[in-house]
Amino acid sequence: MCSHQSSCASSDNTAVHIVAAHPEQGWNLLCNGAIVFDDTGELLPDGRIVAPHRVPTGELAVAA
Repeated sequence: MCSHQSSCASSDNTAVHIVAAHPEQGWNLLCNGAIVFDDTGELLPDGRIVAPHRVPTGELAVAA
């Protein structure tokens, strides 16, 4: 599926890159077949899902 030389078997590998961007819909297709969403959730090529990695609201920075 991937045409570049670096291994990109997992979505957390720094070698993966976006092959189809759809910011208007809130998702991107990666070269390893994973779909990542703007809310940080993921749909992996084997059908597994990764829940969004949301930061607890108490840890968000507040603009002054």
